[in-house]
Amino acid sequence: MEAKWLAVTAIAPVAWGANYVVTRQLLPVDAPLWGSTFRALPAGLILLAVARALPRGAWWWRSAVLGTLNIGAFFLLVYVAAQLLPSSVAASVMALAPLAMAGFGWLLLDERLSGRVLAGALAGIVGVLLVVGGATGGIDPIGVAASLSALVLSCAGAVLGKRWYDGTPLVAMTAWQLVLGGLVLGAAAVLLEGAPPALDAHSTAGFAFTSLVATALAYLCWFGGLARLQAATVGAVGLLNPVTGVLLGALVAGETLTGAQLAGVALVLGGILAASWSPSRVPLPLAEPDRELVAI
Repeated sequence: MEAKWLAVTAIAPVAWGANYVVTRQLLPVDAPLWGSTFRALPAGLILLAVARALPRGAWWWRSAVLGTLNIGAFFLLVYVAAQLLPSSVAASVMALAPLAMAGFGWLLLDERLSGRVLAGALAGIVGVLLVVGGATGGIDPIGVAASLSALVLSCAGAVLGKRWYDGTPLVAMTAWQLVLGGLVLGAAAVLLEGAPPALDAHSTAGFAFTSLVATALAYLCWFGGLARLQAATVGAVGLLNPVTGVLLGALVAGETLTGAQLAGVALVLGGILAASWSPSRVPLPLAEPDRELVAI
C-alpha cells in the first residue's frame, strides 16, 4: 500500500517539473497574476463541482490560509521563477523541499527524523547545488529568491494542511484552497495588471496543462501522499520535480546539461531512494481516498 502511495505522490512533482517548461515556453511573460489565476481557478471550480461541498466552520478560515500559502503566493512566485530562470534551475531549487518539509513536520507534527531521511535530503540538496552551480549563463537572483520563497510557503502550507486534517474529503479540501487562492489572485490581477492577456492556441494549451494536470490532478496526488506518508518522505519524493525540470529543459527547451548537473541529478535520485525507503513513517488515513481519486 505504501509503494502505491509513493507512486501516486510522485505524479505531482513530475507534473510540476514539466510545468516549468510549459510556463517558460508557452505562457505570457508579463502577466504573472493572470497566469496564476488561470492556473488556479479553473482547476478549483472543476474539483468543487466534483466535491459538491462548501467549507464549514473552521474550514472557511483554514481554506483561506492554506489557499494563500499553497495556491496564491506559491503559484505567483513559481510563475515568476519559471520566467526568470532556466527550467532546470527553477525546478532544482525546489529540491530543498526535503529539509523544509522535514523541518515543518518536526515543528508542527512532532514527526521524528530518521538518519536515512536526513541523509537522503542532504544528498538531494548537494545534487541541487551541483545543478544550479553547473548551469551555463547568468542566474537571476530575483528568480532564485522567488523559487526559495515559493518553497518555504508551500511546505509550511502543506504541513499545516496535514496538521488540520480531520477526515474532510480530499477533493473538497483541494477545491476550497484552489478557489479561494484563485479569487485572491484574480482580484490582485484586476487591480495590478488590468485586463487579462489575449490567449492564442499555444498559451491556451499551456494553461490547460497547467490547470488540469499540474494543478487539479497534481494537488490531489500530493495531498493524498501527505495524508498517508511522513512529511519528510513526501518532501523527498518531491525531488522528482527538479529531475523532471532538468531533463525536460534539456530535451524540450534545448538547455545544456553539464557534467556537474548530470552528477547532481544522480544525487537527487539517490536522495529520493534513500529517504523513501525509511522505515520511520506515520501514515494518517483518509476517508475513501481511492473513490475520490477515481472520480477525477
